[in-house]
Amino acid sequence: QVQLVESGGGSVQPGGSLRLSCAASGITTSAYCMYWFRQAPGKQREGVGLVYKDGRRYYIDSVKGRFTISQDNAKNTLSLQMNSLKPEDTALYYCAADAVRCGDFWLRSKYSTTDIRYWGRGTQVTVSS
Repeated sequence: QVQLVESGGGSVQPGGSLRLSCAASGITTSAYCMYWFRQAPGKQREGVGLVYKDGRRYYIDSVKGRFTISQDNAKNTLSLQMNSLKPEDTALYYCAADAVRCGDFWLRSKYSTTDIRYWGRGTQVTVSS
């Protein structure tokens, strides 16, 4: 039984910060590529960033310098620290995992939602004045 559970979402003002967490069970995160995705109302789901199996990180341009992904393999957890939040960051945020489909290609692929193996149910982030 594999489960990914996100937490830490909420409402913040522009410029604020929020830290999301993803608790994984049934998998060993060190053997998986771990991802963060987000989906805003009326928008396609988009990749935010990922941690490769060797620990390297990749981020999309719109969040570079503001978001940081971290991973604790001993606890099987993934985190997303979000600073300098903007209204356009408002979305449902998902964590995801796959032992085979590893790479920033999957952040851009229209098939990511169906092809990446494991997904959480998401946590809502709302940034507004």
